[in-house]
Amino acid sequence: QVQLVESGGGLVQAGGSLRLSCAASGSISSIGTMDWYRQAPGKQRELVARITSGGGTIYAEPVKGRFTISRDNAKNTVYLQMSSLKPEDTAVYYCNANVLQYRSVWSDYWGQGTQVTVSS
Repeated sequence: QVQLVESGGGLVQAGGSLRLSCAASGSISSIGTMDWYRQAPGKQRELVARITSGGGTIYAEPVKGRFTISRDNAKNTVYLQMSSLKPEDTAVYYCNANVLQYRSVWSDYWGQGTQVTVSS
């Protein structure tokens, strides 16, 4: 069994910062790509940032220059540092990880989601 547990969401004023964390636990041998997605009310879920096992990153254009994705492989954890937050960043944020399970296969897992609300 593999679980991804998110933390760090909350309410912040425009211009402020938040740091999201997503820790994977369970029968894990290794973790490949780790992603952050978000879904705002009435909108499709969208990819926000991605980090590969080697540390390469990509960002959605609306967050580029403001958000930073990072990972700690020893802790099986991915982070999303969000700065200069805007009201349009308000969404439920989900982490996703491609996980090689112990004595098993590669599979995608999702976190439970954490609410980020940016007030104006």
